[in-house]
Parts: sequence; C-alpha cells; structure tokens
Amino acid sequence: MSSTCFLFPGQGAQFVGMGRDLADAIPSARELYERADAVLGYDLARLCFEGPVEELDTTDHSQPALFVTSLAALELLRRDQPEVVANCTHAAGLSLGEYTALVFAGVMDFETGLEIVQQRGRAMQDASEAVSSGMVSVLGLDPEKIAELCDDCREDQVLRIANMLCPGNTVVSGETAACERLAEAANRAGAMKTIPLAVAGAFHTPLMQSAVEKLTLTLASAELSPGRIPVVSNVDAAPHTDPDEIRALLVQQIVSPVRWEDSMRWLLAQGCEPFYEIGPGRVLKGLLKRIDRKKLCHNIPE
Repeated sequence: MSSTCFLFPGQGAQFVGMGRDLADAIPSARELYERADAVLGYDLARLCFEGPVEELDTTDHSQPALFVTSLAALELLRRDQPEVVANCTHAAGLSLGEYTALVFAGVMDFETGLEIVQQRGRAMQDASEAVSSGMVSVLGLDPEKIAELCDDCREDQVLRIANMLCPGNTVVSGETAACERLAEAANRAGAMKTIPLAVAGAFHTPLMQSAVEKLTLTLASAELSPGRIPVVSNVDAAPHTDPDEIRALLVQQIVSPVRWEDSMRWLLAQGCEPFYEIGPGRVLKGLLKRIDRKKLCHNIPE
C-alpha cells in the first residue's frame, strides 16, 4: 500500500501574485488571509497579490507569506481531492516549510504557527542585518569536496554547508567575503555553476544564534500537540510526532544544516508515493526528481 506524502516549500519560492487565484476561487483560502491579517497586523493578501517585490522578499514578510499561501493551496486540494488529504501519511517542509507541515499534521493550529513564523522571520532578519552574510548554491560538486573548500576558504569567518538538497546541489552559507571566496574556489574546482542566493543572510549557521534565543522564548510559550502523522525534521532527517522533540528541533533548525536529501531518502524508504508539493513553485519536485526521477510528484496548484 502506497503512502502519500505532502511537501511544503521554503523561503525563496515566493513571487508577487501568489495566492490570488486561490483566494478568488476558494472561500476557505481567502479566510486564511483574513485570519492572517489579524495576527500579523498588516494586509498580507495585498502584499502577496500585489507586492512590491522588495517588501515581499524580506525575510520577515516572505516567511509568513509562504506559510499562509501554502496552506491556502492545501485548501484547493482539500476541495478537489479530499480523500488525498484524508489519507496523507507523512509530511515534510524545507526549512520554513516545516512549520506548514506541522500545522497540517496538527502539531500547532494556524494562528500559533503563524505567530511563531512571524517571530522567526523577524529574528532571522535582525540576525542577518547584524553581519554582512549570504548563501551560495554550488552545483556539480559532491558535499565532501564542498566541505573541504569551506575549510580552505573560511579563514577567520563563518562558512559552512547549510543545505544538502539533492545530488549535485549543495548550498553554502556564511559571511559575504567568505562566500565570495568559496564561489571562486568552487568554480576552479570544476563546479558546474555557483549561484548567489537572494536571501538576507547566512541562514542555518551560527550567525543566526540571536534568532535561536528569540525563537526559544517564542516556542516555549507555544501550545503544541502530538502530531497525527509524522513530520520529517530538517535537522535529523527523521520523523517526529512528540511536541517536546519538535520544539527542540525547531530551535536547532535555525543554526543546523538542512538535510533535505536525507529526508527524502527516508521517505522513499518508507514507500512514499505519490508526493504532493503544496504551495508556490516547483523546487521540491525538481529536487525529488534528482533523487529518484521515477517517483510521482504533483504540484498544488498546478
């Protein structure tokens, strides 16, 4: 018997106009944006539907925007294929997307999840502004080689692997000058391409430590419940339903590498198929195809 898995995207998948068709067509999706306004204190629907892109792309705005829009996309699937939603057995989300997965799994309700995501985005934005930093995607080199290059290029700065996404796609995070040295070294070492990412700072590194401290306080007061299905953590690529474990892992996630490839391989080992990428973009489907191109993955919305 197959096991259906829902995947939720992370920061970077946002675009101006996302969610507009969902809100226009589905009353329950529109209601999510209205409920979000009450939590956030600003018009999230306007920001998602109309921009401006510079405002939407900031960490403190893009994270709540993706969280709500992905859950709005889930309402589309709930309307059109309720049996798929009812029979889903596993969930996972890329970095920020893990919070969306946890709401779907019943670990936290919508308002609680959104409040945490808002605080998380603000804390990460503040940490990013404290030190000039960024992230670089390295294509075509294995992680072991990239780790060596990080050691060679780090000098006295922060530089480390932040995301292990799929074979041949690893993201490095660190201080700006160190990232620039790493990109040059990776190109010399035979990388197919290095791509500076449009993010505020060095996510999933110790440069986010101040965000850890703020998120710890936020999560300590949040009401979490046992998950009705397991959600695979980015930190250890293992399934979790226990609220205390999840709380601790969400704190660690801020400064820990995202083990997305390992997470997908664990899900594949459980026999998961089909997969559904729920929310803006097609990134997670593409990563899955690089891990196992035969596995079926639907995008919601298409």
